[in-house]
Amino acid sequence: MTLNVTTMICGLILLVGILELLRRRQLREKYGMLWIGVALIIVPLSIFPSLMDRVAGFVGVASGVSLVLFAAIVFLLLVCLHLSWEVSRLEEETRTLAEEIALIKIKIDADETVGAHDDQR
Repeated sequence: MTLNVTTMICGLILLVGILELLRRRQLREKYGMLWIGVALIIVPLSIFPSLMDRVAGFVGVASGVSLVLFAAIVFLLLVCLHLSWEVSRLEEETRTLAEEIALIKIKIDADETVGAHDDQR
């Protein structure tokens, strides 16, 4: 099997997998659209690999493979940065919610203690 066919099959499997995750609501739409975009870039480039060489020549890169690898690394770094930002935001939100729950529990315990003293009178 040639690399072009293998790449096209992988791109199509990726596209079908993303659509299935979206259908099952296991992947949020904002991330789904990002990965669908990646799959829609992979499939045409696998069908027309010379297109990447032309783009590489236009940009001034030695070969299409080098450009693809560089673009993939930059893309993955941006995804990692975004996910790190999301995790940081969610950690802060979780901490805030935990503090609010603790304050509510303290208030409920205090109200129960006051109510128990009123019942004893």
